[in-house]
Amino acid sequence: MTENKKTLVFATANRNKLIEAAGVLGESFSIVLPADLGYTNDVPETHLTIRENAIEKAQFIWDMFGRSCFADDTGLEVDALDGAPGVFSARYAGEPKNPVMNVKKLLREMEGIPFAKRTARFRCVIALIEECEAGDEVCEEGSEAGSAKVCEAGGRKGGKLTVFEGICEGHISLEPQGTLGFGYDPVFIPEGMEKTMAMLTLDEKNAISHRGKALDMLAAYLNADTE
Repeated sequence: MTENKKTLVFATANRNKLIEAAGVLGESFSIVLPADLGYTNDVPETHLTIRENAIEKAQFIWDMFGRSCFADDTGLEVDALDGAPGVFSARYAGEPKNPVMNVKKLLREMEGIPFAKRTARFRCVIALIEECEAGDEVCEEGSEAGSAKVCEAGGRKGGKLTVFEGICEGHISLEPQGTLGFGYDPVFIPEGMEKTMAMLTLDEKNAISHRGKALDMLAAYLNADTE
């Protein structure tokens, strides 16, 4: 690890997401998971919007460790299902989370819908919290996720909040295809492509995916901050 490498805590237990994030952020950053710091339980996500959940997860890890951290929340929004599964994407088929069952339920709900009408999008929101300086927007302790106030003095309390959003448009395939990726990747065909995300290499996916776009914004922000 280089001397100037910045460490960030990624508020997830999903090591596939860690691999994607590391691939985008590059060697200037060292990314660790809560489990690497001794926290192995689920990070709470109790809100009804993707943005609120991302902020809640980042705030939870910030409060626990007091270290620069980021969290993502992602949802698959299917137009023919009025935006479902949306914020409930990870648990679409119920508890416990089961990606295979989620995909099966999605395809079952979409039986008979022609490909042209199977439009959908992945939406990813990333919330970054870092030590604030005077005048920064910060998370407000004890308030609804998503609200904020202005930092009156530098220091750990609250933490500077910055939010990034990435969207990937596409269609839901008629059946699963591919063995790469995770989640709904086997049934999501990005716009302008013929392959599902589960048929793309990590570099190909990161170049066009919702999370890749949000991570690009995060990387640009962090790199600008260090220049």
